[in-house]
Amino acid sequence: MQYTILGKTNLHVSRIGFGAWGIGGGAPKLRWADMWKADDAKSKQSLMKAYELGINLFDTALVYGDGHSERLIAEVLKGKDIVVVTKVPPKNMHWPALSTYDIKDVFPKDHVIEKTHESFKNLGNRTIDVLLLHVWTDSWIDKDDWRQAFSELKKEGIVKFIGVSVNDNDPDSVLKLAQSNEVDVIEIVYNIFDQQAADKLTPLCKKNKIGIIARVPLDEGSLSGTFTYETTFNDWRKDYFTKERLKITVDRVNEIKNKLVTPHRTITQIVLKFAISENGADATITGMRNPDHVLENVKSVDIELTDEEMEYLRSQRWIRNFYPPDV
Repeated sequence: MQYTILGKTNLHVSRIGFGAWGIGGGAPKLRWADMWKADDAKSKQSLMKAYELGINLFDTALVYGDGHSERLIAEVLKGKDIVVVTKVPPKNMHWPALSTYDIKDVFPKDHVIEKTHESFKNLGNRTIDVLLLHVWTDSWIDKDDWRQAFSELKKEGIVKFIGVSVNDNDPDSVLKLAQSNEVDVIEIVYNIFDQQAADKLTPLCKKNKIGIIARVPLDEGSLSGTFTYETTFNDWRKDYFTKERLKITVDRVNEIKNKLVTPHRTITQIVLKFAISENGADATITGMRNPDHVLENVKSVDIELTDEEMEYLRSQRWIRNFYPPDV
């Protein structure tokens, strides 16, 4: 495993992180509710396998299974030297945040503090290394609710570092916050298809030494290379990968596979390596509900991509927004 310091924090993190959404079993009351059918026994095996193979970055959220994901991490990895990132859900339970939303309806101070205490308890009363707001819009930059909440939580000693998770397909929605340099970590959507964050946000974060965690590196599963024209979905992805979109997506992924996959590197490994390469993130998180996936993902740091291959992958940028609104 390779490690790095996450921005201006003192956190020494694995460049491949464990995305713990899937082990939570979904997100009740949201469009994500029926996405995952998690097996706790396999989830526990995956968590321990990840730790044993050098992964120390575990990304979760209170909304993942109403805290079930957090509790599993606490149960399996209690006392281990790990870095935990968790997130405060918006009070109105809407993803993404719209610029017209009043912060009082989304992240009032008392709500942020209350939900953070729930996460703290779920995690076995361990200090939260990085606390993120689960949505963000720069229209809140001049509001004090989030600042006051973060300040109080840090004074209590239950939170070390703070940040936000950026809205789907809208990295510019956090530019003012990144420029203000008031947060330590920003979590972004970044993958071979969606490279928008590299235009303005990641350079700004690197300039201000803000840690960058890339999420959705596999584009909701398409870049794992397992989809076909006949793939169907019984979750919200049926609205993300409609029939015509699925065909175009499979064709694009197959082109990448045919050009770059070898017996020594899988499409998943190539995709994860891209996410943490130049112009990308300090670390990337991906789901690992199966111990076999853990081993494949860990090996991604060791593969090599030539300059020509990186240029080809950058050329695969695909401007689109398939995310159905949750409002």
